[in-house]
Amino acid sequence: MTRIRYLPGLPLLLLIGAGAALALVALLLGAGVRATGWAASIWMLLLATVSASDFLYSRRLWQAATPRLERQLPPAMAIGSRREVELALHVHGEADWRCRLLDQTSDSIEVRGMPIDLRLRGGYATATSYEARPGLRGDVQFGPAHVRVRSRLGTCELQTSLGAAQQLRVYPDFGQIARYAWLAGDRRLQEIGVKAFRQRGEGTDFKQLAEYLPGDPVRHIDWKATLRNSRPVVRQYQDERNQCVQVLLDCGRRMRADDRTGAAATTHFDDVLNAVLLLAYVALGQGDAVGVGTFGVAPENRRAVPPRKGLHVLGQLMSALYDQQPTTTHTDYVAAARDFMLRRQKRALVVVITNFRDEDSAELQTALSMLRQRHLVLVASLRERIVGELLATPLSSAANALDVASAHLHAQSRRDAFLRLAARDGLMVDAEPQQLGIDLVNRYHAAKRAGMI
Repeated sequence: MTRIRYLPGLPLLLLIGAGAALALVALLLGAGVRATGWAASIWMLLLATVSASDFLYSRRLWQAATPRLERQLPPAMAIGSRREVELALHVHGEADWRCRLLDQTSDSIEVRGMPIDLRLRGGYATATSYEARPGLRGDVQFGPAHVRVRSRLGTCELQTSLGAAQQLRVYPDFGQIARYAWLAGDRRLQEIGVKAFRQRGEGTDFKQLAEYLPGDPVRHIDWKATLRNSRPVVRQYQDERNQCVQVLLDCGRRMRADDRTGAAATTHFDDVLNAVLLLAYVALGQGDAVGVGTFGVAPENRRAVPPRKGLHVLGQLMSALYDQQPTTTHTDYVAAARDFMLRRQKRALVVVITNFRDEDSAELQTALSMLRQRHLVLVASLRERIVGELLATPLSSAANALDVASAHLHAQSRRDAFLRLAARDGLMVDAEPQQLGIDLVNRYHAAKRAGMI
């Protein structure tokens, strides 16, 4: 049985204070110290007896009521999104109770609406709820709720815990995917920066025969079908399907960069996971197989989802990556490339997401040269938002000039590093974390339309 602790109530504290005030007034009016001390002692003994009796009686009555708390959690939560957590408290018997409830949540969860003051009716279930917003991905814990119950006379409170510990998964924010799907259905993808659209007559895979319309390429006219139907008929094509997109996600120390400015802002790595899921959603919708592998972590902590087709793969990717965090380990690009070349023999679009510096260029160049022997490689690197802000800062002081000059030097180093890494295909992305997903989708569309994969 859960232990029940004693806490003095506000009425008891007020009575103790009143007794102390009366004793002080009596002493100021000339009453004897001995008599005043005896009177104060008797008063304190009386209050202690009443409060102890109240506590023991209330505890026995509370235990007889067999209180029970049920917590209804959503199946899963997305980082940064608010969800309702529903609570139900059951008590038996005829007595009513007043209590204050504080649910025990993980430190990474921001809550609204607690503590909750409740009146529990005997023989009924009392329902309540509060809002929770997780700030970190992974497994979060909900412990037993702390409850303070008012005793029958109100001289004390019974502090106890109710409910069982529960665990909840917090996934990356898939709101960007939902927005993409909605805008794609409404043909307004340009609102989020996606530039490529499926157009009639483009691509490499045959799709269907259709009646010729002004503007269709003449080279796509099917002359046999035209003769059979006595009207011009053209062949329509679509982007080639049945291809493979493999994401290699760096989880090393370079990915720990973070320039958040608000409590609701996400980390760089959270934005990267959102970008990976968005790219996977688009590629799976195009009929391609998508796989994800991590590197820059200890071998036992690596995650790998082999390339598969179908939108159900998106759930597998979320389950594999929802609790992945960047580490303090130095990233070994060459070892990651060698391991992937051993596992993947067929040609694929390999998307390497990292945050490299100019001192990493030589090692990364070796790894990319190895991958490009068999695969088409797209390198995506994160750019800190604070650097762009410094580049746009007007010069106003000597200290300010030093910051701006440092930002320009850093930006120039990145450009030089990109030039050293660029190959003939030029598939490189340098984007701020929140823009990474859109840039990856645009590059993916461009590569498919150019028949590069």
